[in-house]
Amino acid sequence: MSAPWLPPQQECRDVPPERLDALYAALSTQHAALRRGEVLAPHTSIRIGGPADLFLPATRAEQVVAALRAAHALGVPCRVIGGASNLLVADAGVAGLVVKSMLRSPVRYVAHPAEPGRVTLVASAGHLLASLARESAKRGLAGLVWASNVPGTVGAAVVNNAGAFGSAMAEVLERALVVDSTGSTRYLTPADLLMAYRSTRLKRRELSCVVLEAEIRLTEADPLRLAAELRAVRDQRRRTQPAGFSVGSTFTNPPGDSAGRLIDAAGLKGRRSGDAEVSPLHANFIVNRGRATAQDVYTLMRAMQDAVYAQTGIWLEPEVQLVGRWPPEALAALAPSREAASPRPLRGGA
Repeated sequence: MSAPWLPPQQECRDVPPERLDALYAALSTQHAALRRGEVLAPHTSIRIGGPADLFLPATRAEQVVAALRAAHALGVPCRVIGGASNLLVADAGVAGLVVKSMLRSPVRYVAHPAEPGRVTLVASAGHLLASLARESAKRGLAGLVWASNVPGTVGAAVVNNAGAFGSAMAEVLERALVVDSTGSTRYLTPADLLMAYRSTRLKRRELSCVVLEAEIRLTEADPLRLAAELRAVRDQRRRTQPAGFSVGSTFTNPPGDSAGRLIDAAGLKGRRSGDAEVSPLHANFIVNRGRATAQDVYTLMRAMQDAVYAQTGIWLEPEVQLVGRWPPEALAALAPSREAASPRPLRGGA
């Protein structure tokens, strides 16, 4: 899960040591797992990323709330992550506090007697979406089969309006429980979140909240039919998407077209920068072949944007989020180009 807390430019700024020390003192007495300088690469799906100033794995909602309150009070940036399946963490790491949400209270299935066949799945933000999709299908509940191979957590799926095979969270989410920096909780519906293609008010930083729990609408169905649909989704994903370490889709699909098709047509399948490679199987995936850095991935992203723009005039917009100590000019270079024709230089780094 990614829950943006402060504007991107503030994540680039170093935090005064005395504030970090004060935050560490405030949290360490109650959270023995709090650590300094935790390298984030093992906590991301692409296995890339430098150290967080402070890192807290949180298994209970009250730990997340306490961390948010303390960080807010001290003016320390705080970012909450889950499986980090759509994040590219800078090689220079992340300023402030990173909280890893591992909230996994028992999953509940709530029936609605007044609406026969309707069941609400209630799951904490840290549950893996794909596991819930497979488990619910085995129970004879339809609605999440499309997500049975989608990486990441429930919280991330809400924040990013995750989707696959023509379906998305916006279609099944009833409401999400969120918390802000003061510790106040509330429920938000898809309408409240203004869920759009691979985007929400949370991802766009229009709301400064963290997802704690989601309620998902399911319907009773034939378990045998759902089992067949699970196999079909699994087989299609194996045929069309690469295995290994990646952040999933690198760019969003432009209206009426496919980012993968455009990148493939530009001849970039198999292009490498260091140990990062544009997948030969699906051109919209960048795969870590071993020791790729965030800078390697960034270099490929810019090459993909420039090649497609030069050929078609379409500027690919990132689906992956860049977080941490990225130079502002590096982030700006990824933004939609308003300049005519000539590709912009590959600038920036981590």
